[in-house]
Amino acid sequence: MTNPSTTTHPTTGIRLVVLDMAGTTVADGGLVERAFDAAARELGVEPGTPDHAEKLDYVRATMGESKISVFRHLFGTEELARRANAAFEKAYGELVDGGLVAPVPGAREAVEEILAGGRTVVLTTGFARVTQDAVLAALGWQDLVQLTLCPADAGGRGRPFPDMVLEAFLRTRAAEDVRQVAVVGDTSYDMLSGVRAGAGLVAGVRTGAHGDEALREAGAGHVLDSVAGLPALLRGTG
Repeated sequence: MTNPSTTTHPTTGIRLVVLDMAGTTVADGGLVERAFDAAARELGVEPGTPDHAEKLDYVRATMGESKISVFRHLFGTEELARRANAAFEKAYGELVDGGLVAPVPGAREAVEEILAGGRTVVLTTGFARVTQDAVLAALGWQDLVQLTLCPADAGGRGRPFPDMVLEAFLRTRAAEDVRQVAVVGDTSYDMLSGVRAGAGLVAGVRTGAHGDEALREAGAGHVLDSVAGLPALLRGTG
């Protein structure tokens, strides 16, 4: 029996596609930075100060990582991290409710095409469940895929750990081998999570936080202009 991961074009053997949301399938217009301002103010860090600029630089550099992990690094204690995270999630949710998110052009169509081809798609995020649900509701994507995951769904560890990818693999049972899994995202943390999970396809997109060099250094085997090009890659024609 031929292993799908060793066929002439390995992307055609992919059975499970794990897709990031913000920056990959969802365009949020910089809402992460706006929500960070709210979190920073909650902890007394005022915009315009050197401390704020330093922390914002770290937020930008770690796009894709679990937000609670980012705040643990920035504020040092679990109590402060949780306060900051709660303020961030509240602010981001309010911005989402204000209609400030939209699909990346062609994202929904790409997901639907992948599903129609018999593959399974799972949407993942570094946000909390309540925020992920707010984004899905704002886009009308609640029933787009059978499974969505946030760090809490995978034991609390978000990217760059492989946990959400492996959780998708275990829960869906869509693939027999991790090499039949594709991981797609816009940040180096997405790429690292895919590499660490042993995914057969790790691809970056240019619609989000990190550029080609950072994506490839973190393990991207392919870099696409956007997720709209993913169906062709999976067909072996991209």
